[in-house]
Amino acid sequence: MSRLAMRPVSFADANAGSIGGDMGYSCQTAPTVPGILQIRLEEGAYRRRDATGRCQMADENLRAKVFQQIRAEIIAGHAKPGDMYSVPSLATSFQISSTPVREALLELVQLGLLESHRNRGFRVTTPSIEETRNIFDMRDVLETYAARTVARMPGLDLSPLVAVADEIADSVARRDFRNYLIADRKYHHVLIALADNPILTHTIFSLRDRMRFYGENSAEGRERQEASVGEHYRIIEYVRAGDVGGVDELLRSHIRAWEPLFETAIPTLHHDPAANAPKRPLR
Repeated sequence: MSRLAMRPVSFADANAGSIGGDMGYSCQTAPTVPGILQIRLEEGAYRRRDATGRCQMADENLRAKVFQQIRAEIIAGHAKPGDMYSVPSLATSFQISSTPVREALLELVQLGLLESHRNRGFRVTTPSIEETRNIFDMRDVLETYAARTVARMPGLDLSPLVAVADEIADSVARRDFRNYLIADRKYHHVLIALADNPILTHTIFSLRDRMRFYGENSAEGRERQEASVGEHYRIIEYVRAGDVGGVDELLRSHIRAWEPLFETAIPTLHHDPAANAPKRPLR
């Protein structure tokens, strides 16, 4: 059982794990307020000098960055079931206080990605086949509904979606699975957000955030990533043409095509009673 928190991490890492950019760790001086020298980041957040003179960001922004970093590691399968995260070790790696770290890890507990162990830390949970199948069922229903809604909305600017599809293609060509996951998440977020239903978007991504992928370097994993490149472009074309049936069928197939890869990986992670359950046919 490894202690992942001992790996050095940075805010640049955290941002790359979520939206693919480098937030930059250098500070620029901003106006001061009584007793505190505030430091402005490029993205407009603030850091401040604490009593020891260290440069700190507001806790809420810190919590989000830690959350994004750890979530990215777990979803990408780089943090394995049973791996432990230590609040003090993470706080040291991020050079921040323990409060935003603990809050971020507790949020991941609520997503089902971690579980808290008193006086030991937070352990990466082991997914089950049943839970994974249930998530795929709900994604199938909700994401295709969102895509059908978008396809019924004429005149949308789809250029941001095309740009992200290009990022996906580039990531696959470079076999950069980390950036593939980042770009794929961004693509589906842009697509779903076009439906203009924030509750739907939040619900879908709460489901997606509970999924883990293992075996990105397997032949099957690489084949699925390569096949998905063209699928992302064709989804855009169906939306542009207002082809509700076409986008529904393609997106459903696009989602379900990943299901066997998840089901194959899970039994190797632990002894799952559902491991010998028959695989459901793709819909």
